[in-house]
Order: sequence, then structure tokens, then C-alpha cells
Amino acid sequence: MKVIFKFFLNLIPRPILIKLSYWIRPLIAFSLKGNKFTDPIDGNSFRKFLPYGYGIQRENALSPSTLSLERHRLLWLYLQNETDFFTSKKKVLHMAPEQCFLSVFKKQPNLDYTTADLYSPIADVKADICNLPFEDSAFDVVFCNHVLEHIPNDTLAMQELYRVMKPNGFGIFQIPQDLNRATTFEDNSITDEKERAKIFGQYDHVRVYGRDYFDKLRAVGFKVDEVDYTKKIAQKDVERFCLSKGEILPVCFK
Repeated sequence: MKVIFKFFLNLIPRPILIKLSYWIRPLIAFSLKGNKFTDPIDGNSFRKFLPYGYGIQRENALSPSTLSLERHRLLWLYLQNETDFFTSKKKVLHMAPEQCFLSVFKKQPNLDYTTADLYSPIADVKADICNLPFEDSAFDVVFCNHVLEHIPNDTLAMQELYRVMKPNGFGIFQIPQDLNRATTFEDNSITDEKERAKIFGQYDHVRVYGRDYFDKLRAVGFKVDEVDYTKKIAQKDVERFCLSKGEILPVCFK
């Protein structure tokens, strides 16, 4: 069974995996039931999570029930424990919505929830992040996770996210980040997909963000809190929820 899981995950691109997951996910989740690891998004527990990753596989990364990754579970815990996201009325924009959040957020009675993306089949609005079809100061909360590393003009995208956020609103804009790198690296001359995967970590990424990512956000107007939320979570829960210790949440305010 383990060989079948790894073959399935390694060879099938994530967008197709998401579509297939609607029928195969319950079977995988049932076969892995246990009590060692817990997905905080739905509360289900398993004897193991699934491996995931481009190139090098991360063990116990992908939840069998929600298909959440470490970053999704960290974001969920932050929203649940540190904000009023699930209790106060809010107008929310979610760029490139993740499947693990979509149905849950849509069901929240306090949220006026809009999803947008240029290509995603599960988004409500087809929209270019560099030219969003929304009014200024329209949303209390904006999510844009693991998107900016795909966008050639990320500064323009950041400006659009700032424009559509209400004053006193907040957003979380996660990205893959090399915290050992002081400055972001990008080279537009690299167009070969194999070379991009080798240098940027994925075939469709156009840069590797360094620690200066937070200052790039500040430069367009955001106040940015660099939140290492795993420091506030007990070690036993970091392990139980399969989180990446030391991952930084960029929490942005207008």
C-alpha cells in the first residue's frame, strides 16, 4: 500500500490529484486511520500522513482527509487561536483558494467569502492578481498563499492586494522562503522548466524569496508581522499536527 501511495503522489500533478481526491481520498483516509497525527482542520486522526514534495519528499506532510500541508495547518491554527476570523463578520478574498479551506470557509455564516484565480476551476471569479476586478478597500481579510512566487511582477500583485484590502484589514501571504538567503533571487532568463525546478524549487516558480520578502511587502504599504507561530505551540502539538517548526507566517495589515 505504501508503494502505491508514493507512486500516486509522485507521478500525478497536484491539480489532477485534487480532482481525483474527491473519490480516492476517503479510501486513503480510511486505510490510515489511527491516533498518532491529527489534522486540526477537520479533527481527524491517523497513524501517519502522506509524503509530499517536489523532488525531495517530506514524510508526514499531506493530510489524508483534507489534503492540507504543513503550511495550511499552521495557518488554520493561527486563525483559530489568534484572530476573530471564525466569529466576526468579515468580507474575505481568497486568491487561488486551497481545497482544504474552501468548503469550510464557504460554510462559515460570518464570512462573505469570495475566491478568485486566473486558472483555478474551483474559484468563484476569474481574475488576474495584477489587475483585480474589485473596488478599492473592499475586503476585511485577504489570503494569497503560495501564489506570488509564480508572478513575474510580484510588486504589482502586492500593490493590488494592498489596494483591495480595507484599512485595518489583514492578510496572510505565505510563500516558499529560504530564510538562509538575505535577498530574493530571480532571473527572468531562466525559462526551461527543468532548470527552474532545479534553481527555484518548482518548474513554474520564477524566484526564490529570501528574508527581504517582508520588506518587499512593507515597501508597498503593509505593516508586516513576521510570526513564527510554532514557537507558541507546544512541541507535542507541533509533532501531532505535523507542522514545520520555524515556518514564518507573514501577517500583513493595512
